[in-house]
Amino acid sequence: MTRQVPAAPDRDATEPDPSESAGRTRSGWPDRVAGFTARRIRPLTAVWVVLLVLGALGGASLANSLNSQGWDVPGSGTVAVRQELAEGLAGRGATDLQLVIHDNQQTVDSPAFEQRAKEVFDATIADARLQVSGSFGWNTLSPLNRAKFVGADRHTVTTAIGIGLDNDQATKTVPVVQQDLAARFSGQGLDVAILSVQGMQGEANTLAAEGLVRSELLAFPLIVIVLLLLFRSVMAMVAAMATTITAIAVTLGIIGAIAARAELSIFVENIVLMLGLGVGIDYSLVMIKRFKEELALGNDVPESVAMTLRTSGRTVLTSGLTIIVAALPLFIVRMNTIVSLAVGAVVVVAVTTLTSLLLLPVLLHVLGTRVNAGKIPIPARFRTDESADESQLASHRWHRLATTVMNHRLAFAGAGIAVLLLLAIPAADMKLSLPGPEILPSSSNIGRGFDRVAAQYGPGVASPIQVVVRTDNAVTDPAVGAELSRLVADLSALPDVAAVNSALTVTQQISPQLQWQALDPATFDRLPGDAQQGLRYYVSGDRHKSVIEVISAKSFADEATIDLLDRVRARTEALPATMHADVGGNTARAVDPNHEIERKLPWVIAMMLIALYLVLLVSFRSIFLPLKAILMNGLAVGATFGVMVAIFQKGWLPQVPGLDQPGYLLSFAPILVLALMVGLSTDYEVFLLNRVRERYLRTRDNRDAVAVGIARTAPLISGAAVLMISVFGAFGFGGFLPIEQIGIGLAVAVALDVTIIRSVIVPAAMSLMGRWNWWPGDST
Repeated sequence: MTRQVPAAPDRDATEPDPSESAGRTRSGWPDRVAGFTARRIRPLTAVWVVLLVLGALGGASLANSLNSQGWDVPGSGTVAVRQELAEGLAGRGATDLQLVIHDNQQTVDSPAFEQRAKEVFDATIADARLQVSGSFGWNTLSPLNRAKFVGADRHTVTTAIGIGLDNDQATKTVPVVQQDLAARFSGQGLDVAILSVQGMQGEANTLAAEGLVRSELLAFPLIVIVLLLLFRSVMAMVAAMATTITAIAVTLGIIGAIAARAELSIFVENIVLMLGLGVGIDYSLVMIKRFKEELALGNDVPESVAMTLRTSGRTVLTSGLTIIVAALPLFIVRMNTIVSLAVGAVVVVAVTTLTSLLLLPVLLHVLGTRVNAGKIPIPARFRTDESADESQLASHRWHRLATTVMNHRLAFAGAGIAVLLLLAIPAADMKLSLPGPEILPSSSNIGRGFDRVAAQYGPGVASPIQVVVRTDNAVTDPAVGAELSRLVADLSALPDVAAVNSALTVTQQISPQLQWQALDPATFDRLPGDAQQGLRYYVSGDRHKSVIEVISAKSFADEATIDLLDRVRARTEALPATMHADVGGNTARAVDPNHEIERKLPWVIAMMLIALYLVLLVSFRSIFLPLKAILMNGLAVGATFGVMVAIFQKGWLPQVPGLDQPGYLLSFAPILVLALMVGLSTDYEVFLLNRVRERYLRTRDNRDAVAVGIARTAPLISGAAVLMISVFGAFGFGGFLPIEQIGIGLAVAVALDVTIIRSVIVPAAMSLMGRWNWWPGDST
């Protein structure tokens, strides 16, 4: 028996008007899905369990399949230099390390120092895990030629070591060897560090895994609390969590299968968990809230599920497609990290959408009215009620807010836009870089090693700008040698250069007149062993490849070093056609991704905006509403980037535990935040405008439609936003810089969207636009 209830609330715009659909047989996909899930409860439940198990099994070994690098730009100087250094040069290898030995008890003047340093060096090169291919430095030279490798405190020495491990292998292996060496020698008063970008990245990846655990521990309790407040039911909360966890588990399994066949960055796991939790809980909230509302209206379970799919199901589908479309342009950026994050975002949103539309309805059929089991008593003032009837809407707080905004639309629109523009100001000074040693904690031996080298030898010594010159003729050719000498002299004269190391550095110690002729076989064979060793370090055996290392007076990420890199590249481009130079090193590694992103960003933005416009054009048959949405997105992006710069680059926020302030934004953080926030904001835009359009089609009163639409959707949008902010914020305070910046950026974007944009600017703008909101489709 159906009980009498108050007048039903406005349906989503995706649901047909009852007056239009009376007597019509519904046969759209929502009804077919509802019928299919009702008839196949047991098989689909079994499928759900199997998918959960398979996903968990596949995801369990995911970390071993993921690539630990992914920052390189294919075809860049950084990649070319690394490949050139791996072949034909003594003391170098596929990966180059710098062994730093600091003796807390002895100085280099003590005979005991030599024996202690030798023991460390021998243990390092004998470690089979490193596959050492050569070395050059304090440990390999005679005492007369070691001065360059001795630190200012005379307690520190360095030796370069080449190893046979590639980028990914070194990233996983070097931190383990570092840990073993530190444990072995720390008790003897020796601080040992093996420095490399790969070792630093390996330790950073360990931090990422630890931060992921911390984020999950912080996020899950917040999600549970917020869901209990929104659902006021334990069972509904459990249903939402079950759906979300299933989607994440299945996604990790799929990512594992992809990673077995293609390189994916280790950061894909972070984005899957962060976005999966945010979007999964969001979609479950929309679906379950609507199901509970339909039950409250007196509908039976099958009809409630069907109505949920007709309304909220369509919204979820549109939202999922929008986020996926917004993320697709990221695939044109030639960086494995960004492509991997795009893969993670697309797969997790696609799986979450399908789970919400195909598996969640099964759970709703099974639970039925038990979805309200375990009711949580909540004071009336904290409740949100989307089921208010027509007579109650005028007194609804969101209706009153929308009406007030529209009564003073110019003032509110101007104030909202002014706030966003003010927040965007710091973005004009945005500085992008890749993470350096500063992301490592003070307890890190590698981090302390980088700091020690900077203090003892100079800030640029650990990360020189590397120039590899290949010549058609051997360097012993007088013309080639003269050109190389001019290049070295010109590089030495550049601003902010502390030193330039090359084969000339070695020959000048023998005889200033010798220069490149020292590499002539007849002369080379008569040179001292140390000199031969040094020349082999800088010049290949075939004498057609030479290495020049430019040492900056500043750190590798300093603006002065970046300017120096540009000058070095400009000088090498002026070499004759018979000579070809590639420029790499840590500074180039940080700058090359910026250039790639700068080149592709206009295309990414254009593709996103076109996709956004088409989605909204199809949804609302309006020319101007999509344009308004694009303008709002532009303001929100600028404001979000401004807040990110203020927090992470300028350090205007007081120090907060778990939040780093490195003085820059990571190269990939803004573009990824841009793609995801465009998708998420369009999600809220579609949900809100659906209700507004439906009301407008019934009343042809734009002002009333905006007020009612906001009153109907604001509680749910606000609840979803609180969940998103909780999830993204938890990852933002996880203690790992890349995920911190993405998490905080998305949390800020959602907060700005749900407050200033949805609550203030949108109603003011729609009031100003009047009937033009719906032109040409529904304006009459």
